[in-house]
Amino acid sequence: MALAQDRFKALYPFDSHWLDLGGLRYHYVDEGRGEPVVLLHGNPTWSFYYRRLILDLRQRYRVIAPDHIGCGFSDKPQRYAYTLERHIANVQALIERLGLARLSLVMHDWGGPIGMGYAARHPHAVARFVVLNTAAFWMPRFMPLRLRLCLVPVVSEWAIRRFNLFARSALAVACRHQERMTPEVKAGYLAPYDSYANRIATVRFVQDIPRTKSHTSYRALEAVEQGLAQLARHPMLIIWGARDPVFTTAVLRSWQERFPRAIVKSLEDAGHYVMEDASERIIPWVNEFLTKSDSHFSSKDPHEK
Repeated sequence: MALAQDRFKALYPFDSHWLDLGGLRYHYVDEGRGEPVVLLHGNPTWSFYYRRLILDLRQRYRVIAPDHIGCGFSDKPQRYAYTLERHIANVQALIERLGLARLSLVMHDWGGPIGMGYAARHPHAVARFVVLNTAAFWMPRFMPLRLRLCLVPVVSEWAIRRFNLFARSALAVACRHQERMTPEVKAGYLAPYDSYANRIATVRFVQDIPRTKSHTSYRALEAVEQGLAQLARHPMLIIWGARDPVFTTAVLRSWQERFPRAIVKSLEDAGHYVMEDASERIIPWVNEFLTKSDSHFSSKDPHEK
C-alpha cells in the first residue's frame, strides 16, 4: 500500500486522522476550518473519490471524509458485521467524537443510506444534503444483473476477492469520460484493495444490499426510508449522472418524489462516478448551494422537522 500510495499521493495530499472503534482504526480526512461538511463514499470507492471537492471546500469549510471500515485506509477486519446499521453507527461515532453540529452531508452510492440513516436519527444536527447517484430507500427492482451475479458465492470469492474485478470493472464502466481515468487515478482507486483480505468490504457491501424483506439489513434500510419525511424541508441539491446503469433516472424520480423542493442538476454525459466525469461542473454547484441554502436553514425554527 505504501508503494502504491506514491503513485497517487499528489492527487490525495491530505493528512490522515484516526478514530478508534473498539480496537479498529477508522480513517478520515479532516481539512480546513468553518462549518463542517461530511463526505460519505460508497463501494468500491473511498475518500479518494472526493479529492477534488476536498481541495476546494477546505478553503471555506471544515471538510471531513471518512473511509468506511474495510475501505480506503481504514482497517479491514475479516470477522466484522459489515452492515448498514454498523456503518451508520460508525459515522455517528465520528461526528460525536469531533463534536460536529449543523453539518452538511455529501453522499454517493452507499453514502446515501448511511448518511440519511444518521440524519433520520439526528435531523436537527444536519443543515443540508448533497445527493450524488445514491438511494436511501428499498429498491429491489433496480438491482442489475452485474450486482446480482456478485451475490453468487463463487463469483464473489473468485472474481471479486481474488481478482478485484468489481473495483476494476467499475473503473471501466462507472466513469463515462475514460480519458480522465489516468494511471494515477486508477492506482488511487485500486490501492486499498490490493489483496484477497483487503477486498473483504467490496464483497460485504454488495451482500448487504437487501433484496428481500428477510434480509439482515432490510429493517435498517426501512427505518432510514421511514425517516426521510422528517427531512423533506431540509435544503437538498441532487446531482445526477444520467448514464448510471445502477442508480437510474427512476431512482432520481424517487428522490424527487420524497424531496420535491430539491434542486436537481442532471448530467447527461456522466455515469455513476459522477465526480470523476464532471467535477469541474459539480464543485461550483456545491459551493453555490452551500452558500445560498445557509440563510434558508438559519431562518428556520431550530426545532422544526
